[in-house]
Amino acid sequence: MESGLSFSAADLAQTRFAVSPMWEVVTSYRLLARRSESAVHRRWAEQVRPRIARAGLDRGWLGALVPAHGYLADFLNPTPAGPFPTLGAELDAIRRTPADQVRNELRMLGREADAGPRARLLHDHPPAFLPKVADEIEAYWELALAPYWARIQQVLEADVFHRARQVAEHGSARVLSELHETVRWDDGTLRLVRRHCALSRDQAGSGLLLVPSVFVWPAVLTRSVPPDPPQLAYPARGIGTVWEPRTTGATEAVAAVIGRSRTLLLTELDTPASTTQLAAQCGLSAAGVSQHLIALRNAGLVTAHRSGRSVLYARTAVADRLLDP
Repeated sequence: MESGLSFSAADLAQTRFAVSPMWEVVTSYRLLARRSESAVHRRWAEQVRPRIARAGLDRGWLGALVPAHGYLADFLNPTPAGPFPTLGAELDAIRRTPADQVRNELRMLGREADAGPRARLLHDHPPAFLPKVADEIEAYWELALAPYWARIQQVLEADVFHRARQVAEHGSARVLSELHETVRWDDGTLRLVRRHCALSRDQAGSGLLLVPSVFVWPAVLTRSVPPDPPQLAYPARGIGTVWEPRTTGATEAVAAVIGRSRTLLLTELDTPASTTQLAAQCGLSAAGVSQHLIALRNAGLVTAHRSGRSVLYARTAVADRLLDP
């Protein structure tokens, strides 16, 4: 099925890019729900899926609102106010979703599949249960995305900056034609060939919001909720490298400054890990690892993320650059 989104000069002028944490939430959750991730995301999924199952997040509110296939609740992807919204800002927008919009979208979900008792509760009492949805999203974020966000954000922002330069050099039409193999620009109309993704100007507001995503690959997803501008989530450039181990050719130079033990911990944190795991991997005491991690965190080189009873530590983008050869 092909759908088309017509553009006026004003629509082109209002076309913009945004990096959206919530788009990464819904697309990553859907990827985990399908249990058939490609090799691109297998390394991430194998680490995250057990955490999500232990926390019961594979059978909660997100499970009701983001099915493995087909339509997902559009209110989970509110229109970002700027190019780089925070998760907190998007969650605030979700909590403020009008009750009528929530009910309409849950009815659309119900037409494709039985969304279950949670969806029925949310349908009957949106103001009471939207905060619970937001709380669960925060819990999912902390387990599944926060430890990796520096890597993901780097890829998404690089995509936005690249395409912004392309718009400046070659115009919007060329950039729109290069977003995805199923998206093409044709004489003032953006055409999509995708069964579950439809866009039309009479079903959305003016302009267009383009959202790069790491987890939407290999497809595209759309959101059309008037009077908001339509949204198109497309695969970001460079997703094939997002989970690759980072180079650590500068370890000797870094060790001369911060010490060998802390440098060793940074290199091991190519994959997020707990204090106990790092102690076993590095041959250090748990107490020593804990002290080093506190110092590295204070220096902005690692971040800490609660995972059940343990804490996962992750290397930051600053540390990645420090270890580059």
